[in-house]
Amino acid sequence: MVNKRSGAREPFDRSKIIKGLSSASKGRPITLEQFECLTSEVEEAARLESTDITSEWLGRAVLERLRELDHVAALRFASVYKGFADVDDFEKELKLIKRDTPGPSLV
Repeated sequence: MVNKRSGAREPFDRSKIIKGLSSASKGRPITLEQFECLTSEVEEAARLESTDITSEWLGRAVLERLRELDHVAALRFASVYKGFADVDDFEKELKLIKRDTPGPSLV
């Protein structure tokens, strides 16, 4: 079960994760197979975590894995998941991505 911020509870629905990933990844070189794999990883982690997880936990789990897959899609996903209000929020998230990414600079 997923405990929502509103207090509602609903069954885990992998199709919602795939839909969110698809929206965040529009125009990016990510395949449906990669979405399925990422979603399976999150689903397995959720099973290991507890029978009930929060939507916050779920969003973080998706975002962490998406950062490894595609930085632009991760930034887009974060903007919705974290409810970015202005450009400063994008800059903060980009710094997190840069900090957590080994190798050459992203920008």
